[in-house]
Amino acid sequence: MSYVLWFSRCLLALVFLASAAGKLTGRHAFRAFADSLRTMDLLPARLVVPVAGAVVAAETAVPPLLLVPLLPVPPPGAATASAGSPVTGVGPALSTVGFALAAALLLGFTVTVATVLRRGTSASCRCFGEATTAPFGRHHLVRNVVLTVIAGTGGYAALVDPGATAGAAVVSVPLAVLGALVVVRLDDLVALFRPAVPSMGVARRGTTPRGGGPGG
Repeated sequence: MSYVLWFSRCLLALVFLASAAGKLTGRHAFRAFADSLRTMDLLPARLVVPVAGAVVAAETAVPPLLLVPLLPVPPPGAATASAGSPVTGVGPALSTVGFALAAALLLGFTVTVATVLRRGTSASCRCFGEATTAPFGRHHLVRNVVLTVIAGTGGYAALVDPGATAGAAVVSVPLAVLGALVVVRLDDLVALFRPAVPSMGVARRGTTPRGGGPGG
């Protein structure tokens, strides 16, 4: 469980850190996020800005809740933890709160995306600020479902085995960083591998016989 705990902690902390930072890079970035909520047509107009602010505040709280318990607090005179030895942290209950908050946010995001897709509403994903302008698609739904499962699994691991070993971090942290990069740049990856759609206004070479059209 130590590997799962390290991976889920770091992955979710990095993802939510990138998400909150993208919305707080400036007033215009936050306004763009609020406008994206408005175009989803899921909230009364008067609630759009307060809900946007609450979402950003909750996203900002997730990383410290997940990572602060990892700060080592060795007893006086104790040696530094070696690889394979448990690393204790302050406020172990914060882990459960962090995972629960992350899961609640992700569940809300999942329901929101599913509703937008079901209604066929044209809305852009501003999940990571102004840099992400791609319209909602099924890959956003899959991404949020996977992250919700990771949050739930991490929360369970924190309850069952709250200790984290330094040895597990060597393997789990690099994988978490790679996973976070995939999550943040998912729109670019999908666009990269999506087949190009030929323009209907451009005739393909060789489709018109020489000498004119049929019967020419």
